[in-house]
Amino acid sequence: MRDPRYPPDWKAIALAKKLSVNWRCEKCGLKCIDPAFKSDIPLSERSRRKLQVHHSDYDPSNNSPGNLIALCSGCHLSKHSRKRGNVTPGQLSLFVG
Repeated sequence: MRDPRYPPDWKAIALAKKLSVNWRCEKCGLKCIDPAFKSDIPLSERSRRKLQVHHSDYDPSNNSPGNLIALCSGCHLSKHSRKRGNVTPGQLSLFVG
C-alpha cells in the first residue's frame, strides 16, 4: 500500500534525485548502489549502501528540488534519529549482519 503522504509519482521523483547525484550520498559522499546493477555484494553491504531521498523539512508533500537530499541509509537514519518527522515503521531499518 502506498503511503498517502507521498505523491503517486514519488518513485520517479526519488529516482531522478538519485540519478542527479550519481548514486552518491550528499552528506558523507558514500557511493551507493544502483538497484538495477546486479552484483554479488552481501545483503548487509547493499543495505548500508542503499540511497534514499530525504525531505529536508520532513514534509513528504514538499517535493521541490531544494527540499530533497539524497542520503545513504546511515545518514538518513541519523537525520531522523534527531527528529522523528515522517518515519514509517520499517522505513529506515538498516540490516547489520
